[in-house]
Amino acid sequence: MKTKILILAAMSYTMVGFSQKSEIKAVEKALKSGNLAEAKTSLESAASLIGSADEKMKAQFYFLKGETYAILAKKGDARAFDTAITAFNEAIAIEEKSGKMSYTVEARQKLSGMTVDLVNAAVEDNNNKKFKEAAEKLYLGYTLSPQDTVYLYYAASSAVNGTEYEQALGYYNELKSLGYDGTEIKYTAVNIETGETEEMSKQQRDLMVKSKTYKDPKEEKSASKSSEIVKNIALIYTQLGQDDKALEAYKDARADDPSDVNLILNEANLYFKLGDKDKFKSLMAEATALQPDNADLFYNIGVVNMEQGNIEDARKAYYRALEINPGYVNAQLNLSTTYVNEGNGLIDSMNALGNSKADIAKYDVLKEQKDDLFRRGAQVLEDALKLNPDNQGILEQLKNIYGALGDNENFMRLKKLIGE
Repeated sequence: MKTKILILAAMSYTMVGFSQKSEIKAVEKALKSGNLAEAKTSLESAASLIGSADEKMKAQFYFLKGETYAILAKKGDARAFDTAITAFNEAIAIEEKSGKMSYTVEARQKLSGMTVDLVNAAVEDNNNKKFKEAAEKLYLGYTLSPQDTVYLYYAASSAVNGTEYEQALGYYNELKSLGYDGTEIKYTAVNIETGETEEMSKQQRDLMVKSKTYKDPKEEKSASKSSEIVKNIALIYTQLGQDDKALEAYKDARADDPSDVNLILNEANLYFKLGDKDKFKSLMAEATALQPDNADLFYNIGVVNMEQGNIEDARKAYYRALEINPGYVNAQLNLSTTYVNEGNGLIDSMNALGNSKADIAKYDVLKEQKDDLFRRGAQVLEDALKLNPDNQGILEQLKNIYGALGDNENFMRLKKLIGE
C-alpha cells in the first residue's frame, strides 16, 4: 500500500513538471509568432505551477514574462513597464542566488533597452500633455539607470507641469539628497567651411579639430540647477500650504543663491500671506537694493504700504515704479487711488459737522481738501491716458472721479471716450 502511494506521488510530480515545461514552451512559441495575447495566457497558466519548479525553470519563466510585458509596454501598454521590470529583476535575482547565469546577461540588456523605451514614451506623453504619466515613466527610467539622474530631474519637471505637486516634491527632495546640480560640459568647435559653431562629443570634436576641418575648440559648463531645485521645493511647499516647511526651504534656497531676486520675492510673498508685513517690506527692500530699476518690485512695495495705510510710502513706491516704467498702468491706477482714498477719508469728518457757522467754515475747508485730493488723483490718470489712451480701467476710474467732483464737462468727455 505504501509503495502504491509513493508511485502515485512520483507520477503526480512528473505530471506537474511536464505541465510547467509545456506552458513555458507555449510562451516561447507565442512570442516567436508575435501572439502576445496567447503568451500572456500561457504565462498565467504557468504562474500557478511555477512555485514548485527548479531554479532554472523559474528564471526562464520570469525572463519570458519580462520579455512579454516589455513588448506590450513598447506597443503602448504603459502598465506593462512595471511588470516587465519586476520580472526581469526576479530572473536576475534567482540566477544570482543559484549561481547559474543563463538569462541574466540578456535580461540586463532588455532592461537597458527598456530605459530607452520609457524615455521615448515619456517624451510622447509630455507632447500629449499627459504629464503625470510622463513623470512616472521618467522616474522608472531613472530607477533602471540610476547614473542618469537627469531622468529624475525631468520627472520632477513633468510632474510640476501636470500640477502633481506632491509627486514633484518627492522627486525634487530626492535630487537634493543626491546633491544633483545638473551641470554639463558642452564641447564645441567652428566648422571652417560653414563658419557655424557646432556641438559634439569631446572625442569627435578633437578628431575634427585634428583633421583641420574645424577650429576654435571650446568647452562650456552649463549653469547649476541646484538653486532651481531648492527654489522649486520651497514653491511647492507654499503651493501645498505647508508654510513652515516652505520657510525652511527658502532658507536653504537663499543660502544657495542669496542674490536671486525672484527667490527673495517668493519668500516675501509668503511672509505677506502669513501677515508679517514688516518682514515682507524688509525683503522687498533687499530686493530693490539688488535690482533698483525693477518697476515690479516698487509696485509691490506700494501695494503692501497701501494695504497697511502707509499712504506716503505707497505713493513714493508708485512714483518710483513710474519713473522706471512710465506706462505701468496698475501703478498709475493705484497711485490715483491713494489720493481718492485719502479724499474719501475726509468725508466722514465732513458729515460729522453740524450747522454752526464754525462747522460750515470747517466743512468748506475739508471739502476743498477733498476735492484737491480728487483732482490730484484725476491728474495722475490724465497723464496716464497720454501713454495708454484706450485703457478702459483708466477711463472708468477717471470718469468716476470727475463724477464725484461734480465736473460734468469732464464727466461727459470720459463717457464719450468710453463709448457710453
